[in-house]
Amino acid sequence: MLIRDVRPWGGERSDVELSGDRIAAIRPHDPAAQPTGEVVEGRGRLLLPSFSDVHVHLDSTRIGLPFRPHTGGPGVWTMMLNDRENWRTAEVPLDERVAGTLERMITRGTTRVRSYAQVDVDCKLEKFDAVVAAKEKFADLAEVQIMTFPQAGILREKGTTDYLEASLKAGADVIGGIDPCTLDKDPKGHLDVVFGLAEKYQVEVDIHLHEPGHLGVFSTDLVLERTRALGMQGKVTMSHAYELGSVSESVSRRIIDDFAELDIAMATVAPPARGQLSLVALTEAGVRVGLGEDGQRDYWSPYGNCDMLDRTWQLAFTNNFRRDDLIEMSLAVATVGGASIMSHDVARLAGVADRPGLAVGDRADLLLVDGETPASAVMDRGSDRTVLHDGVVVADQLALVRR
Repeated sequence: MLIRDVRPWGGERSDVELSGDRIAAIRPHDPAAQPTGEVVEGRGRLLLPSFSDVHVHLDSTRIGLPFRPHTGGPGVWTMMLNDRENWRTAEVPLDERVAGTLERMITRGTTRVRSYAQVDVDCKLEKFDAVVAAKEKFADLAEVQIMTFPQAGILREKGTTDYLEASLKAGADVIGGIDPCTLDKDPKGHLDVVFGLAEKYQVEVDIHLHEPGHLGVFSTDLVLERTRALGMQGKVTMSHAYELGSVSESVSRRIIDDFAELDIAMATVAPPARGQLSLVALTEAGVRVGLGEDGQRDYWSPYGNCDMLDRTWQLAFTNNFRRDDLIEMSLAVATVGGASIMSHDVARLAGVADRPGLAVGDRADLLLVDGETPASAVMDRGSDRTVLHDGVVVADQLALVRR
């Protein structure tokens, strides 16, 4: 396949040759050339790595359904109860809305996904099974990792651990934890289960952390201790972690250095929260940082539209980035940054100026999008998009390409 007349990361017009699922060659664009074989016309569009959404709750989506007023109250437990009260009575079956949301994500340029799947004594494996079904339906169009997730905590409802283990036996890729202190109020017991199951089934860990200030740092330090003790370097992600940068500059620096040393990744959803660890400092330290959309217009929040280009704008906006290089860094986080969390075959970002993912030998998961520059593409979020996964066109003009 030849992708003709594109601008990799906004550079010179080029012709990009693919061989199977890899980039085979990049040459200056030759308008007089008469290529043979399959050709994708770039028409001068930008060429970027495709998006990686490494923090999305496909299991709670209401994308495509009528808009409803938000009915959740404050706090994780109250919001979880609101979801429990409503998710079974949505206008279409769960399998359909999960698959429809994943399809919409693919058409907008996301080909790598790490999705949460809630597992507890209420839904049991029903939500997990719906995410598995969507993963299988679109297996040729996107790579999906499934995280079994105790949204309601692990210890406060008897039987949750059994369902978590059942989902791991059924093939979950990652085990999640959540707010070890504030939700279960037993951080040791909570993390014993999470890391014990991770060891038993040889899966990675992703800790969902909303805890504030010093308490969030305390929980994070417990995770750091276990990562060291169990030799799980490179197998742990901290998600959200809104306030790890709120205690002091020295504590923030120490946490960032520990994350880099232990190869602990960070997944952000670009919240409008103060006290976050600096995205620039994380990237410069070599911490794997990825972006996700979190909920998608669900019972937790009316936000989310399946478009990671839109969420990249939010990442730049909430970090008060104005310079082009920092906006482009946000794109690097949203694309290759997330890919490096899902696969350690993908290198960590090498600082603010790194623009990876479009070199010979790189995986041909690609997005063509209209825009003068990468920064302007984030600002304008155009719809003239072509999406490739493993060297095959899977979506064009916001619709799947049927094969």
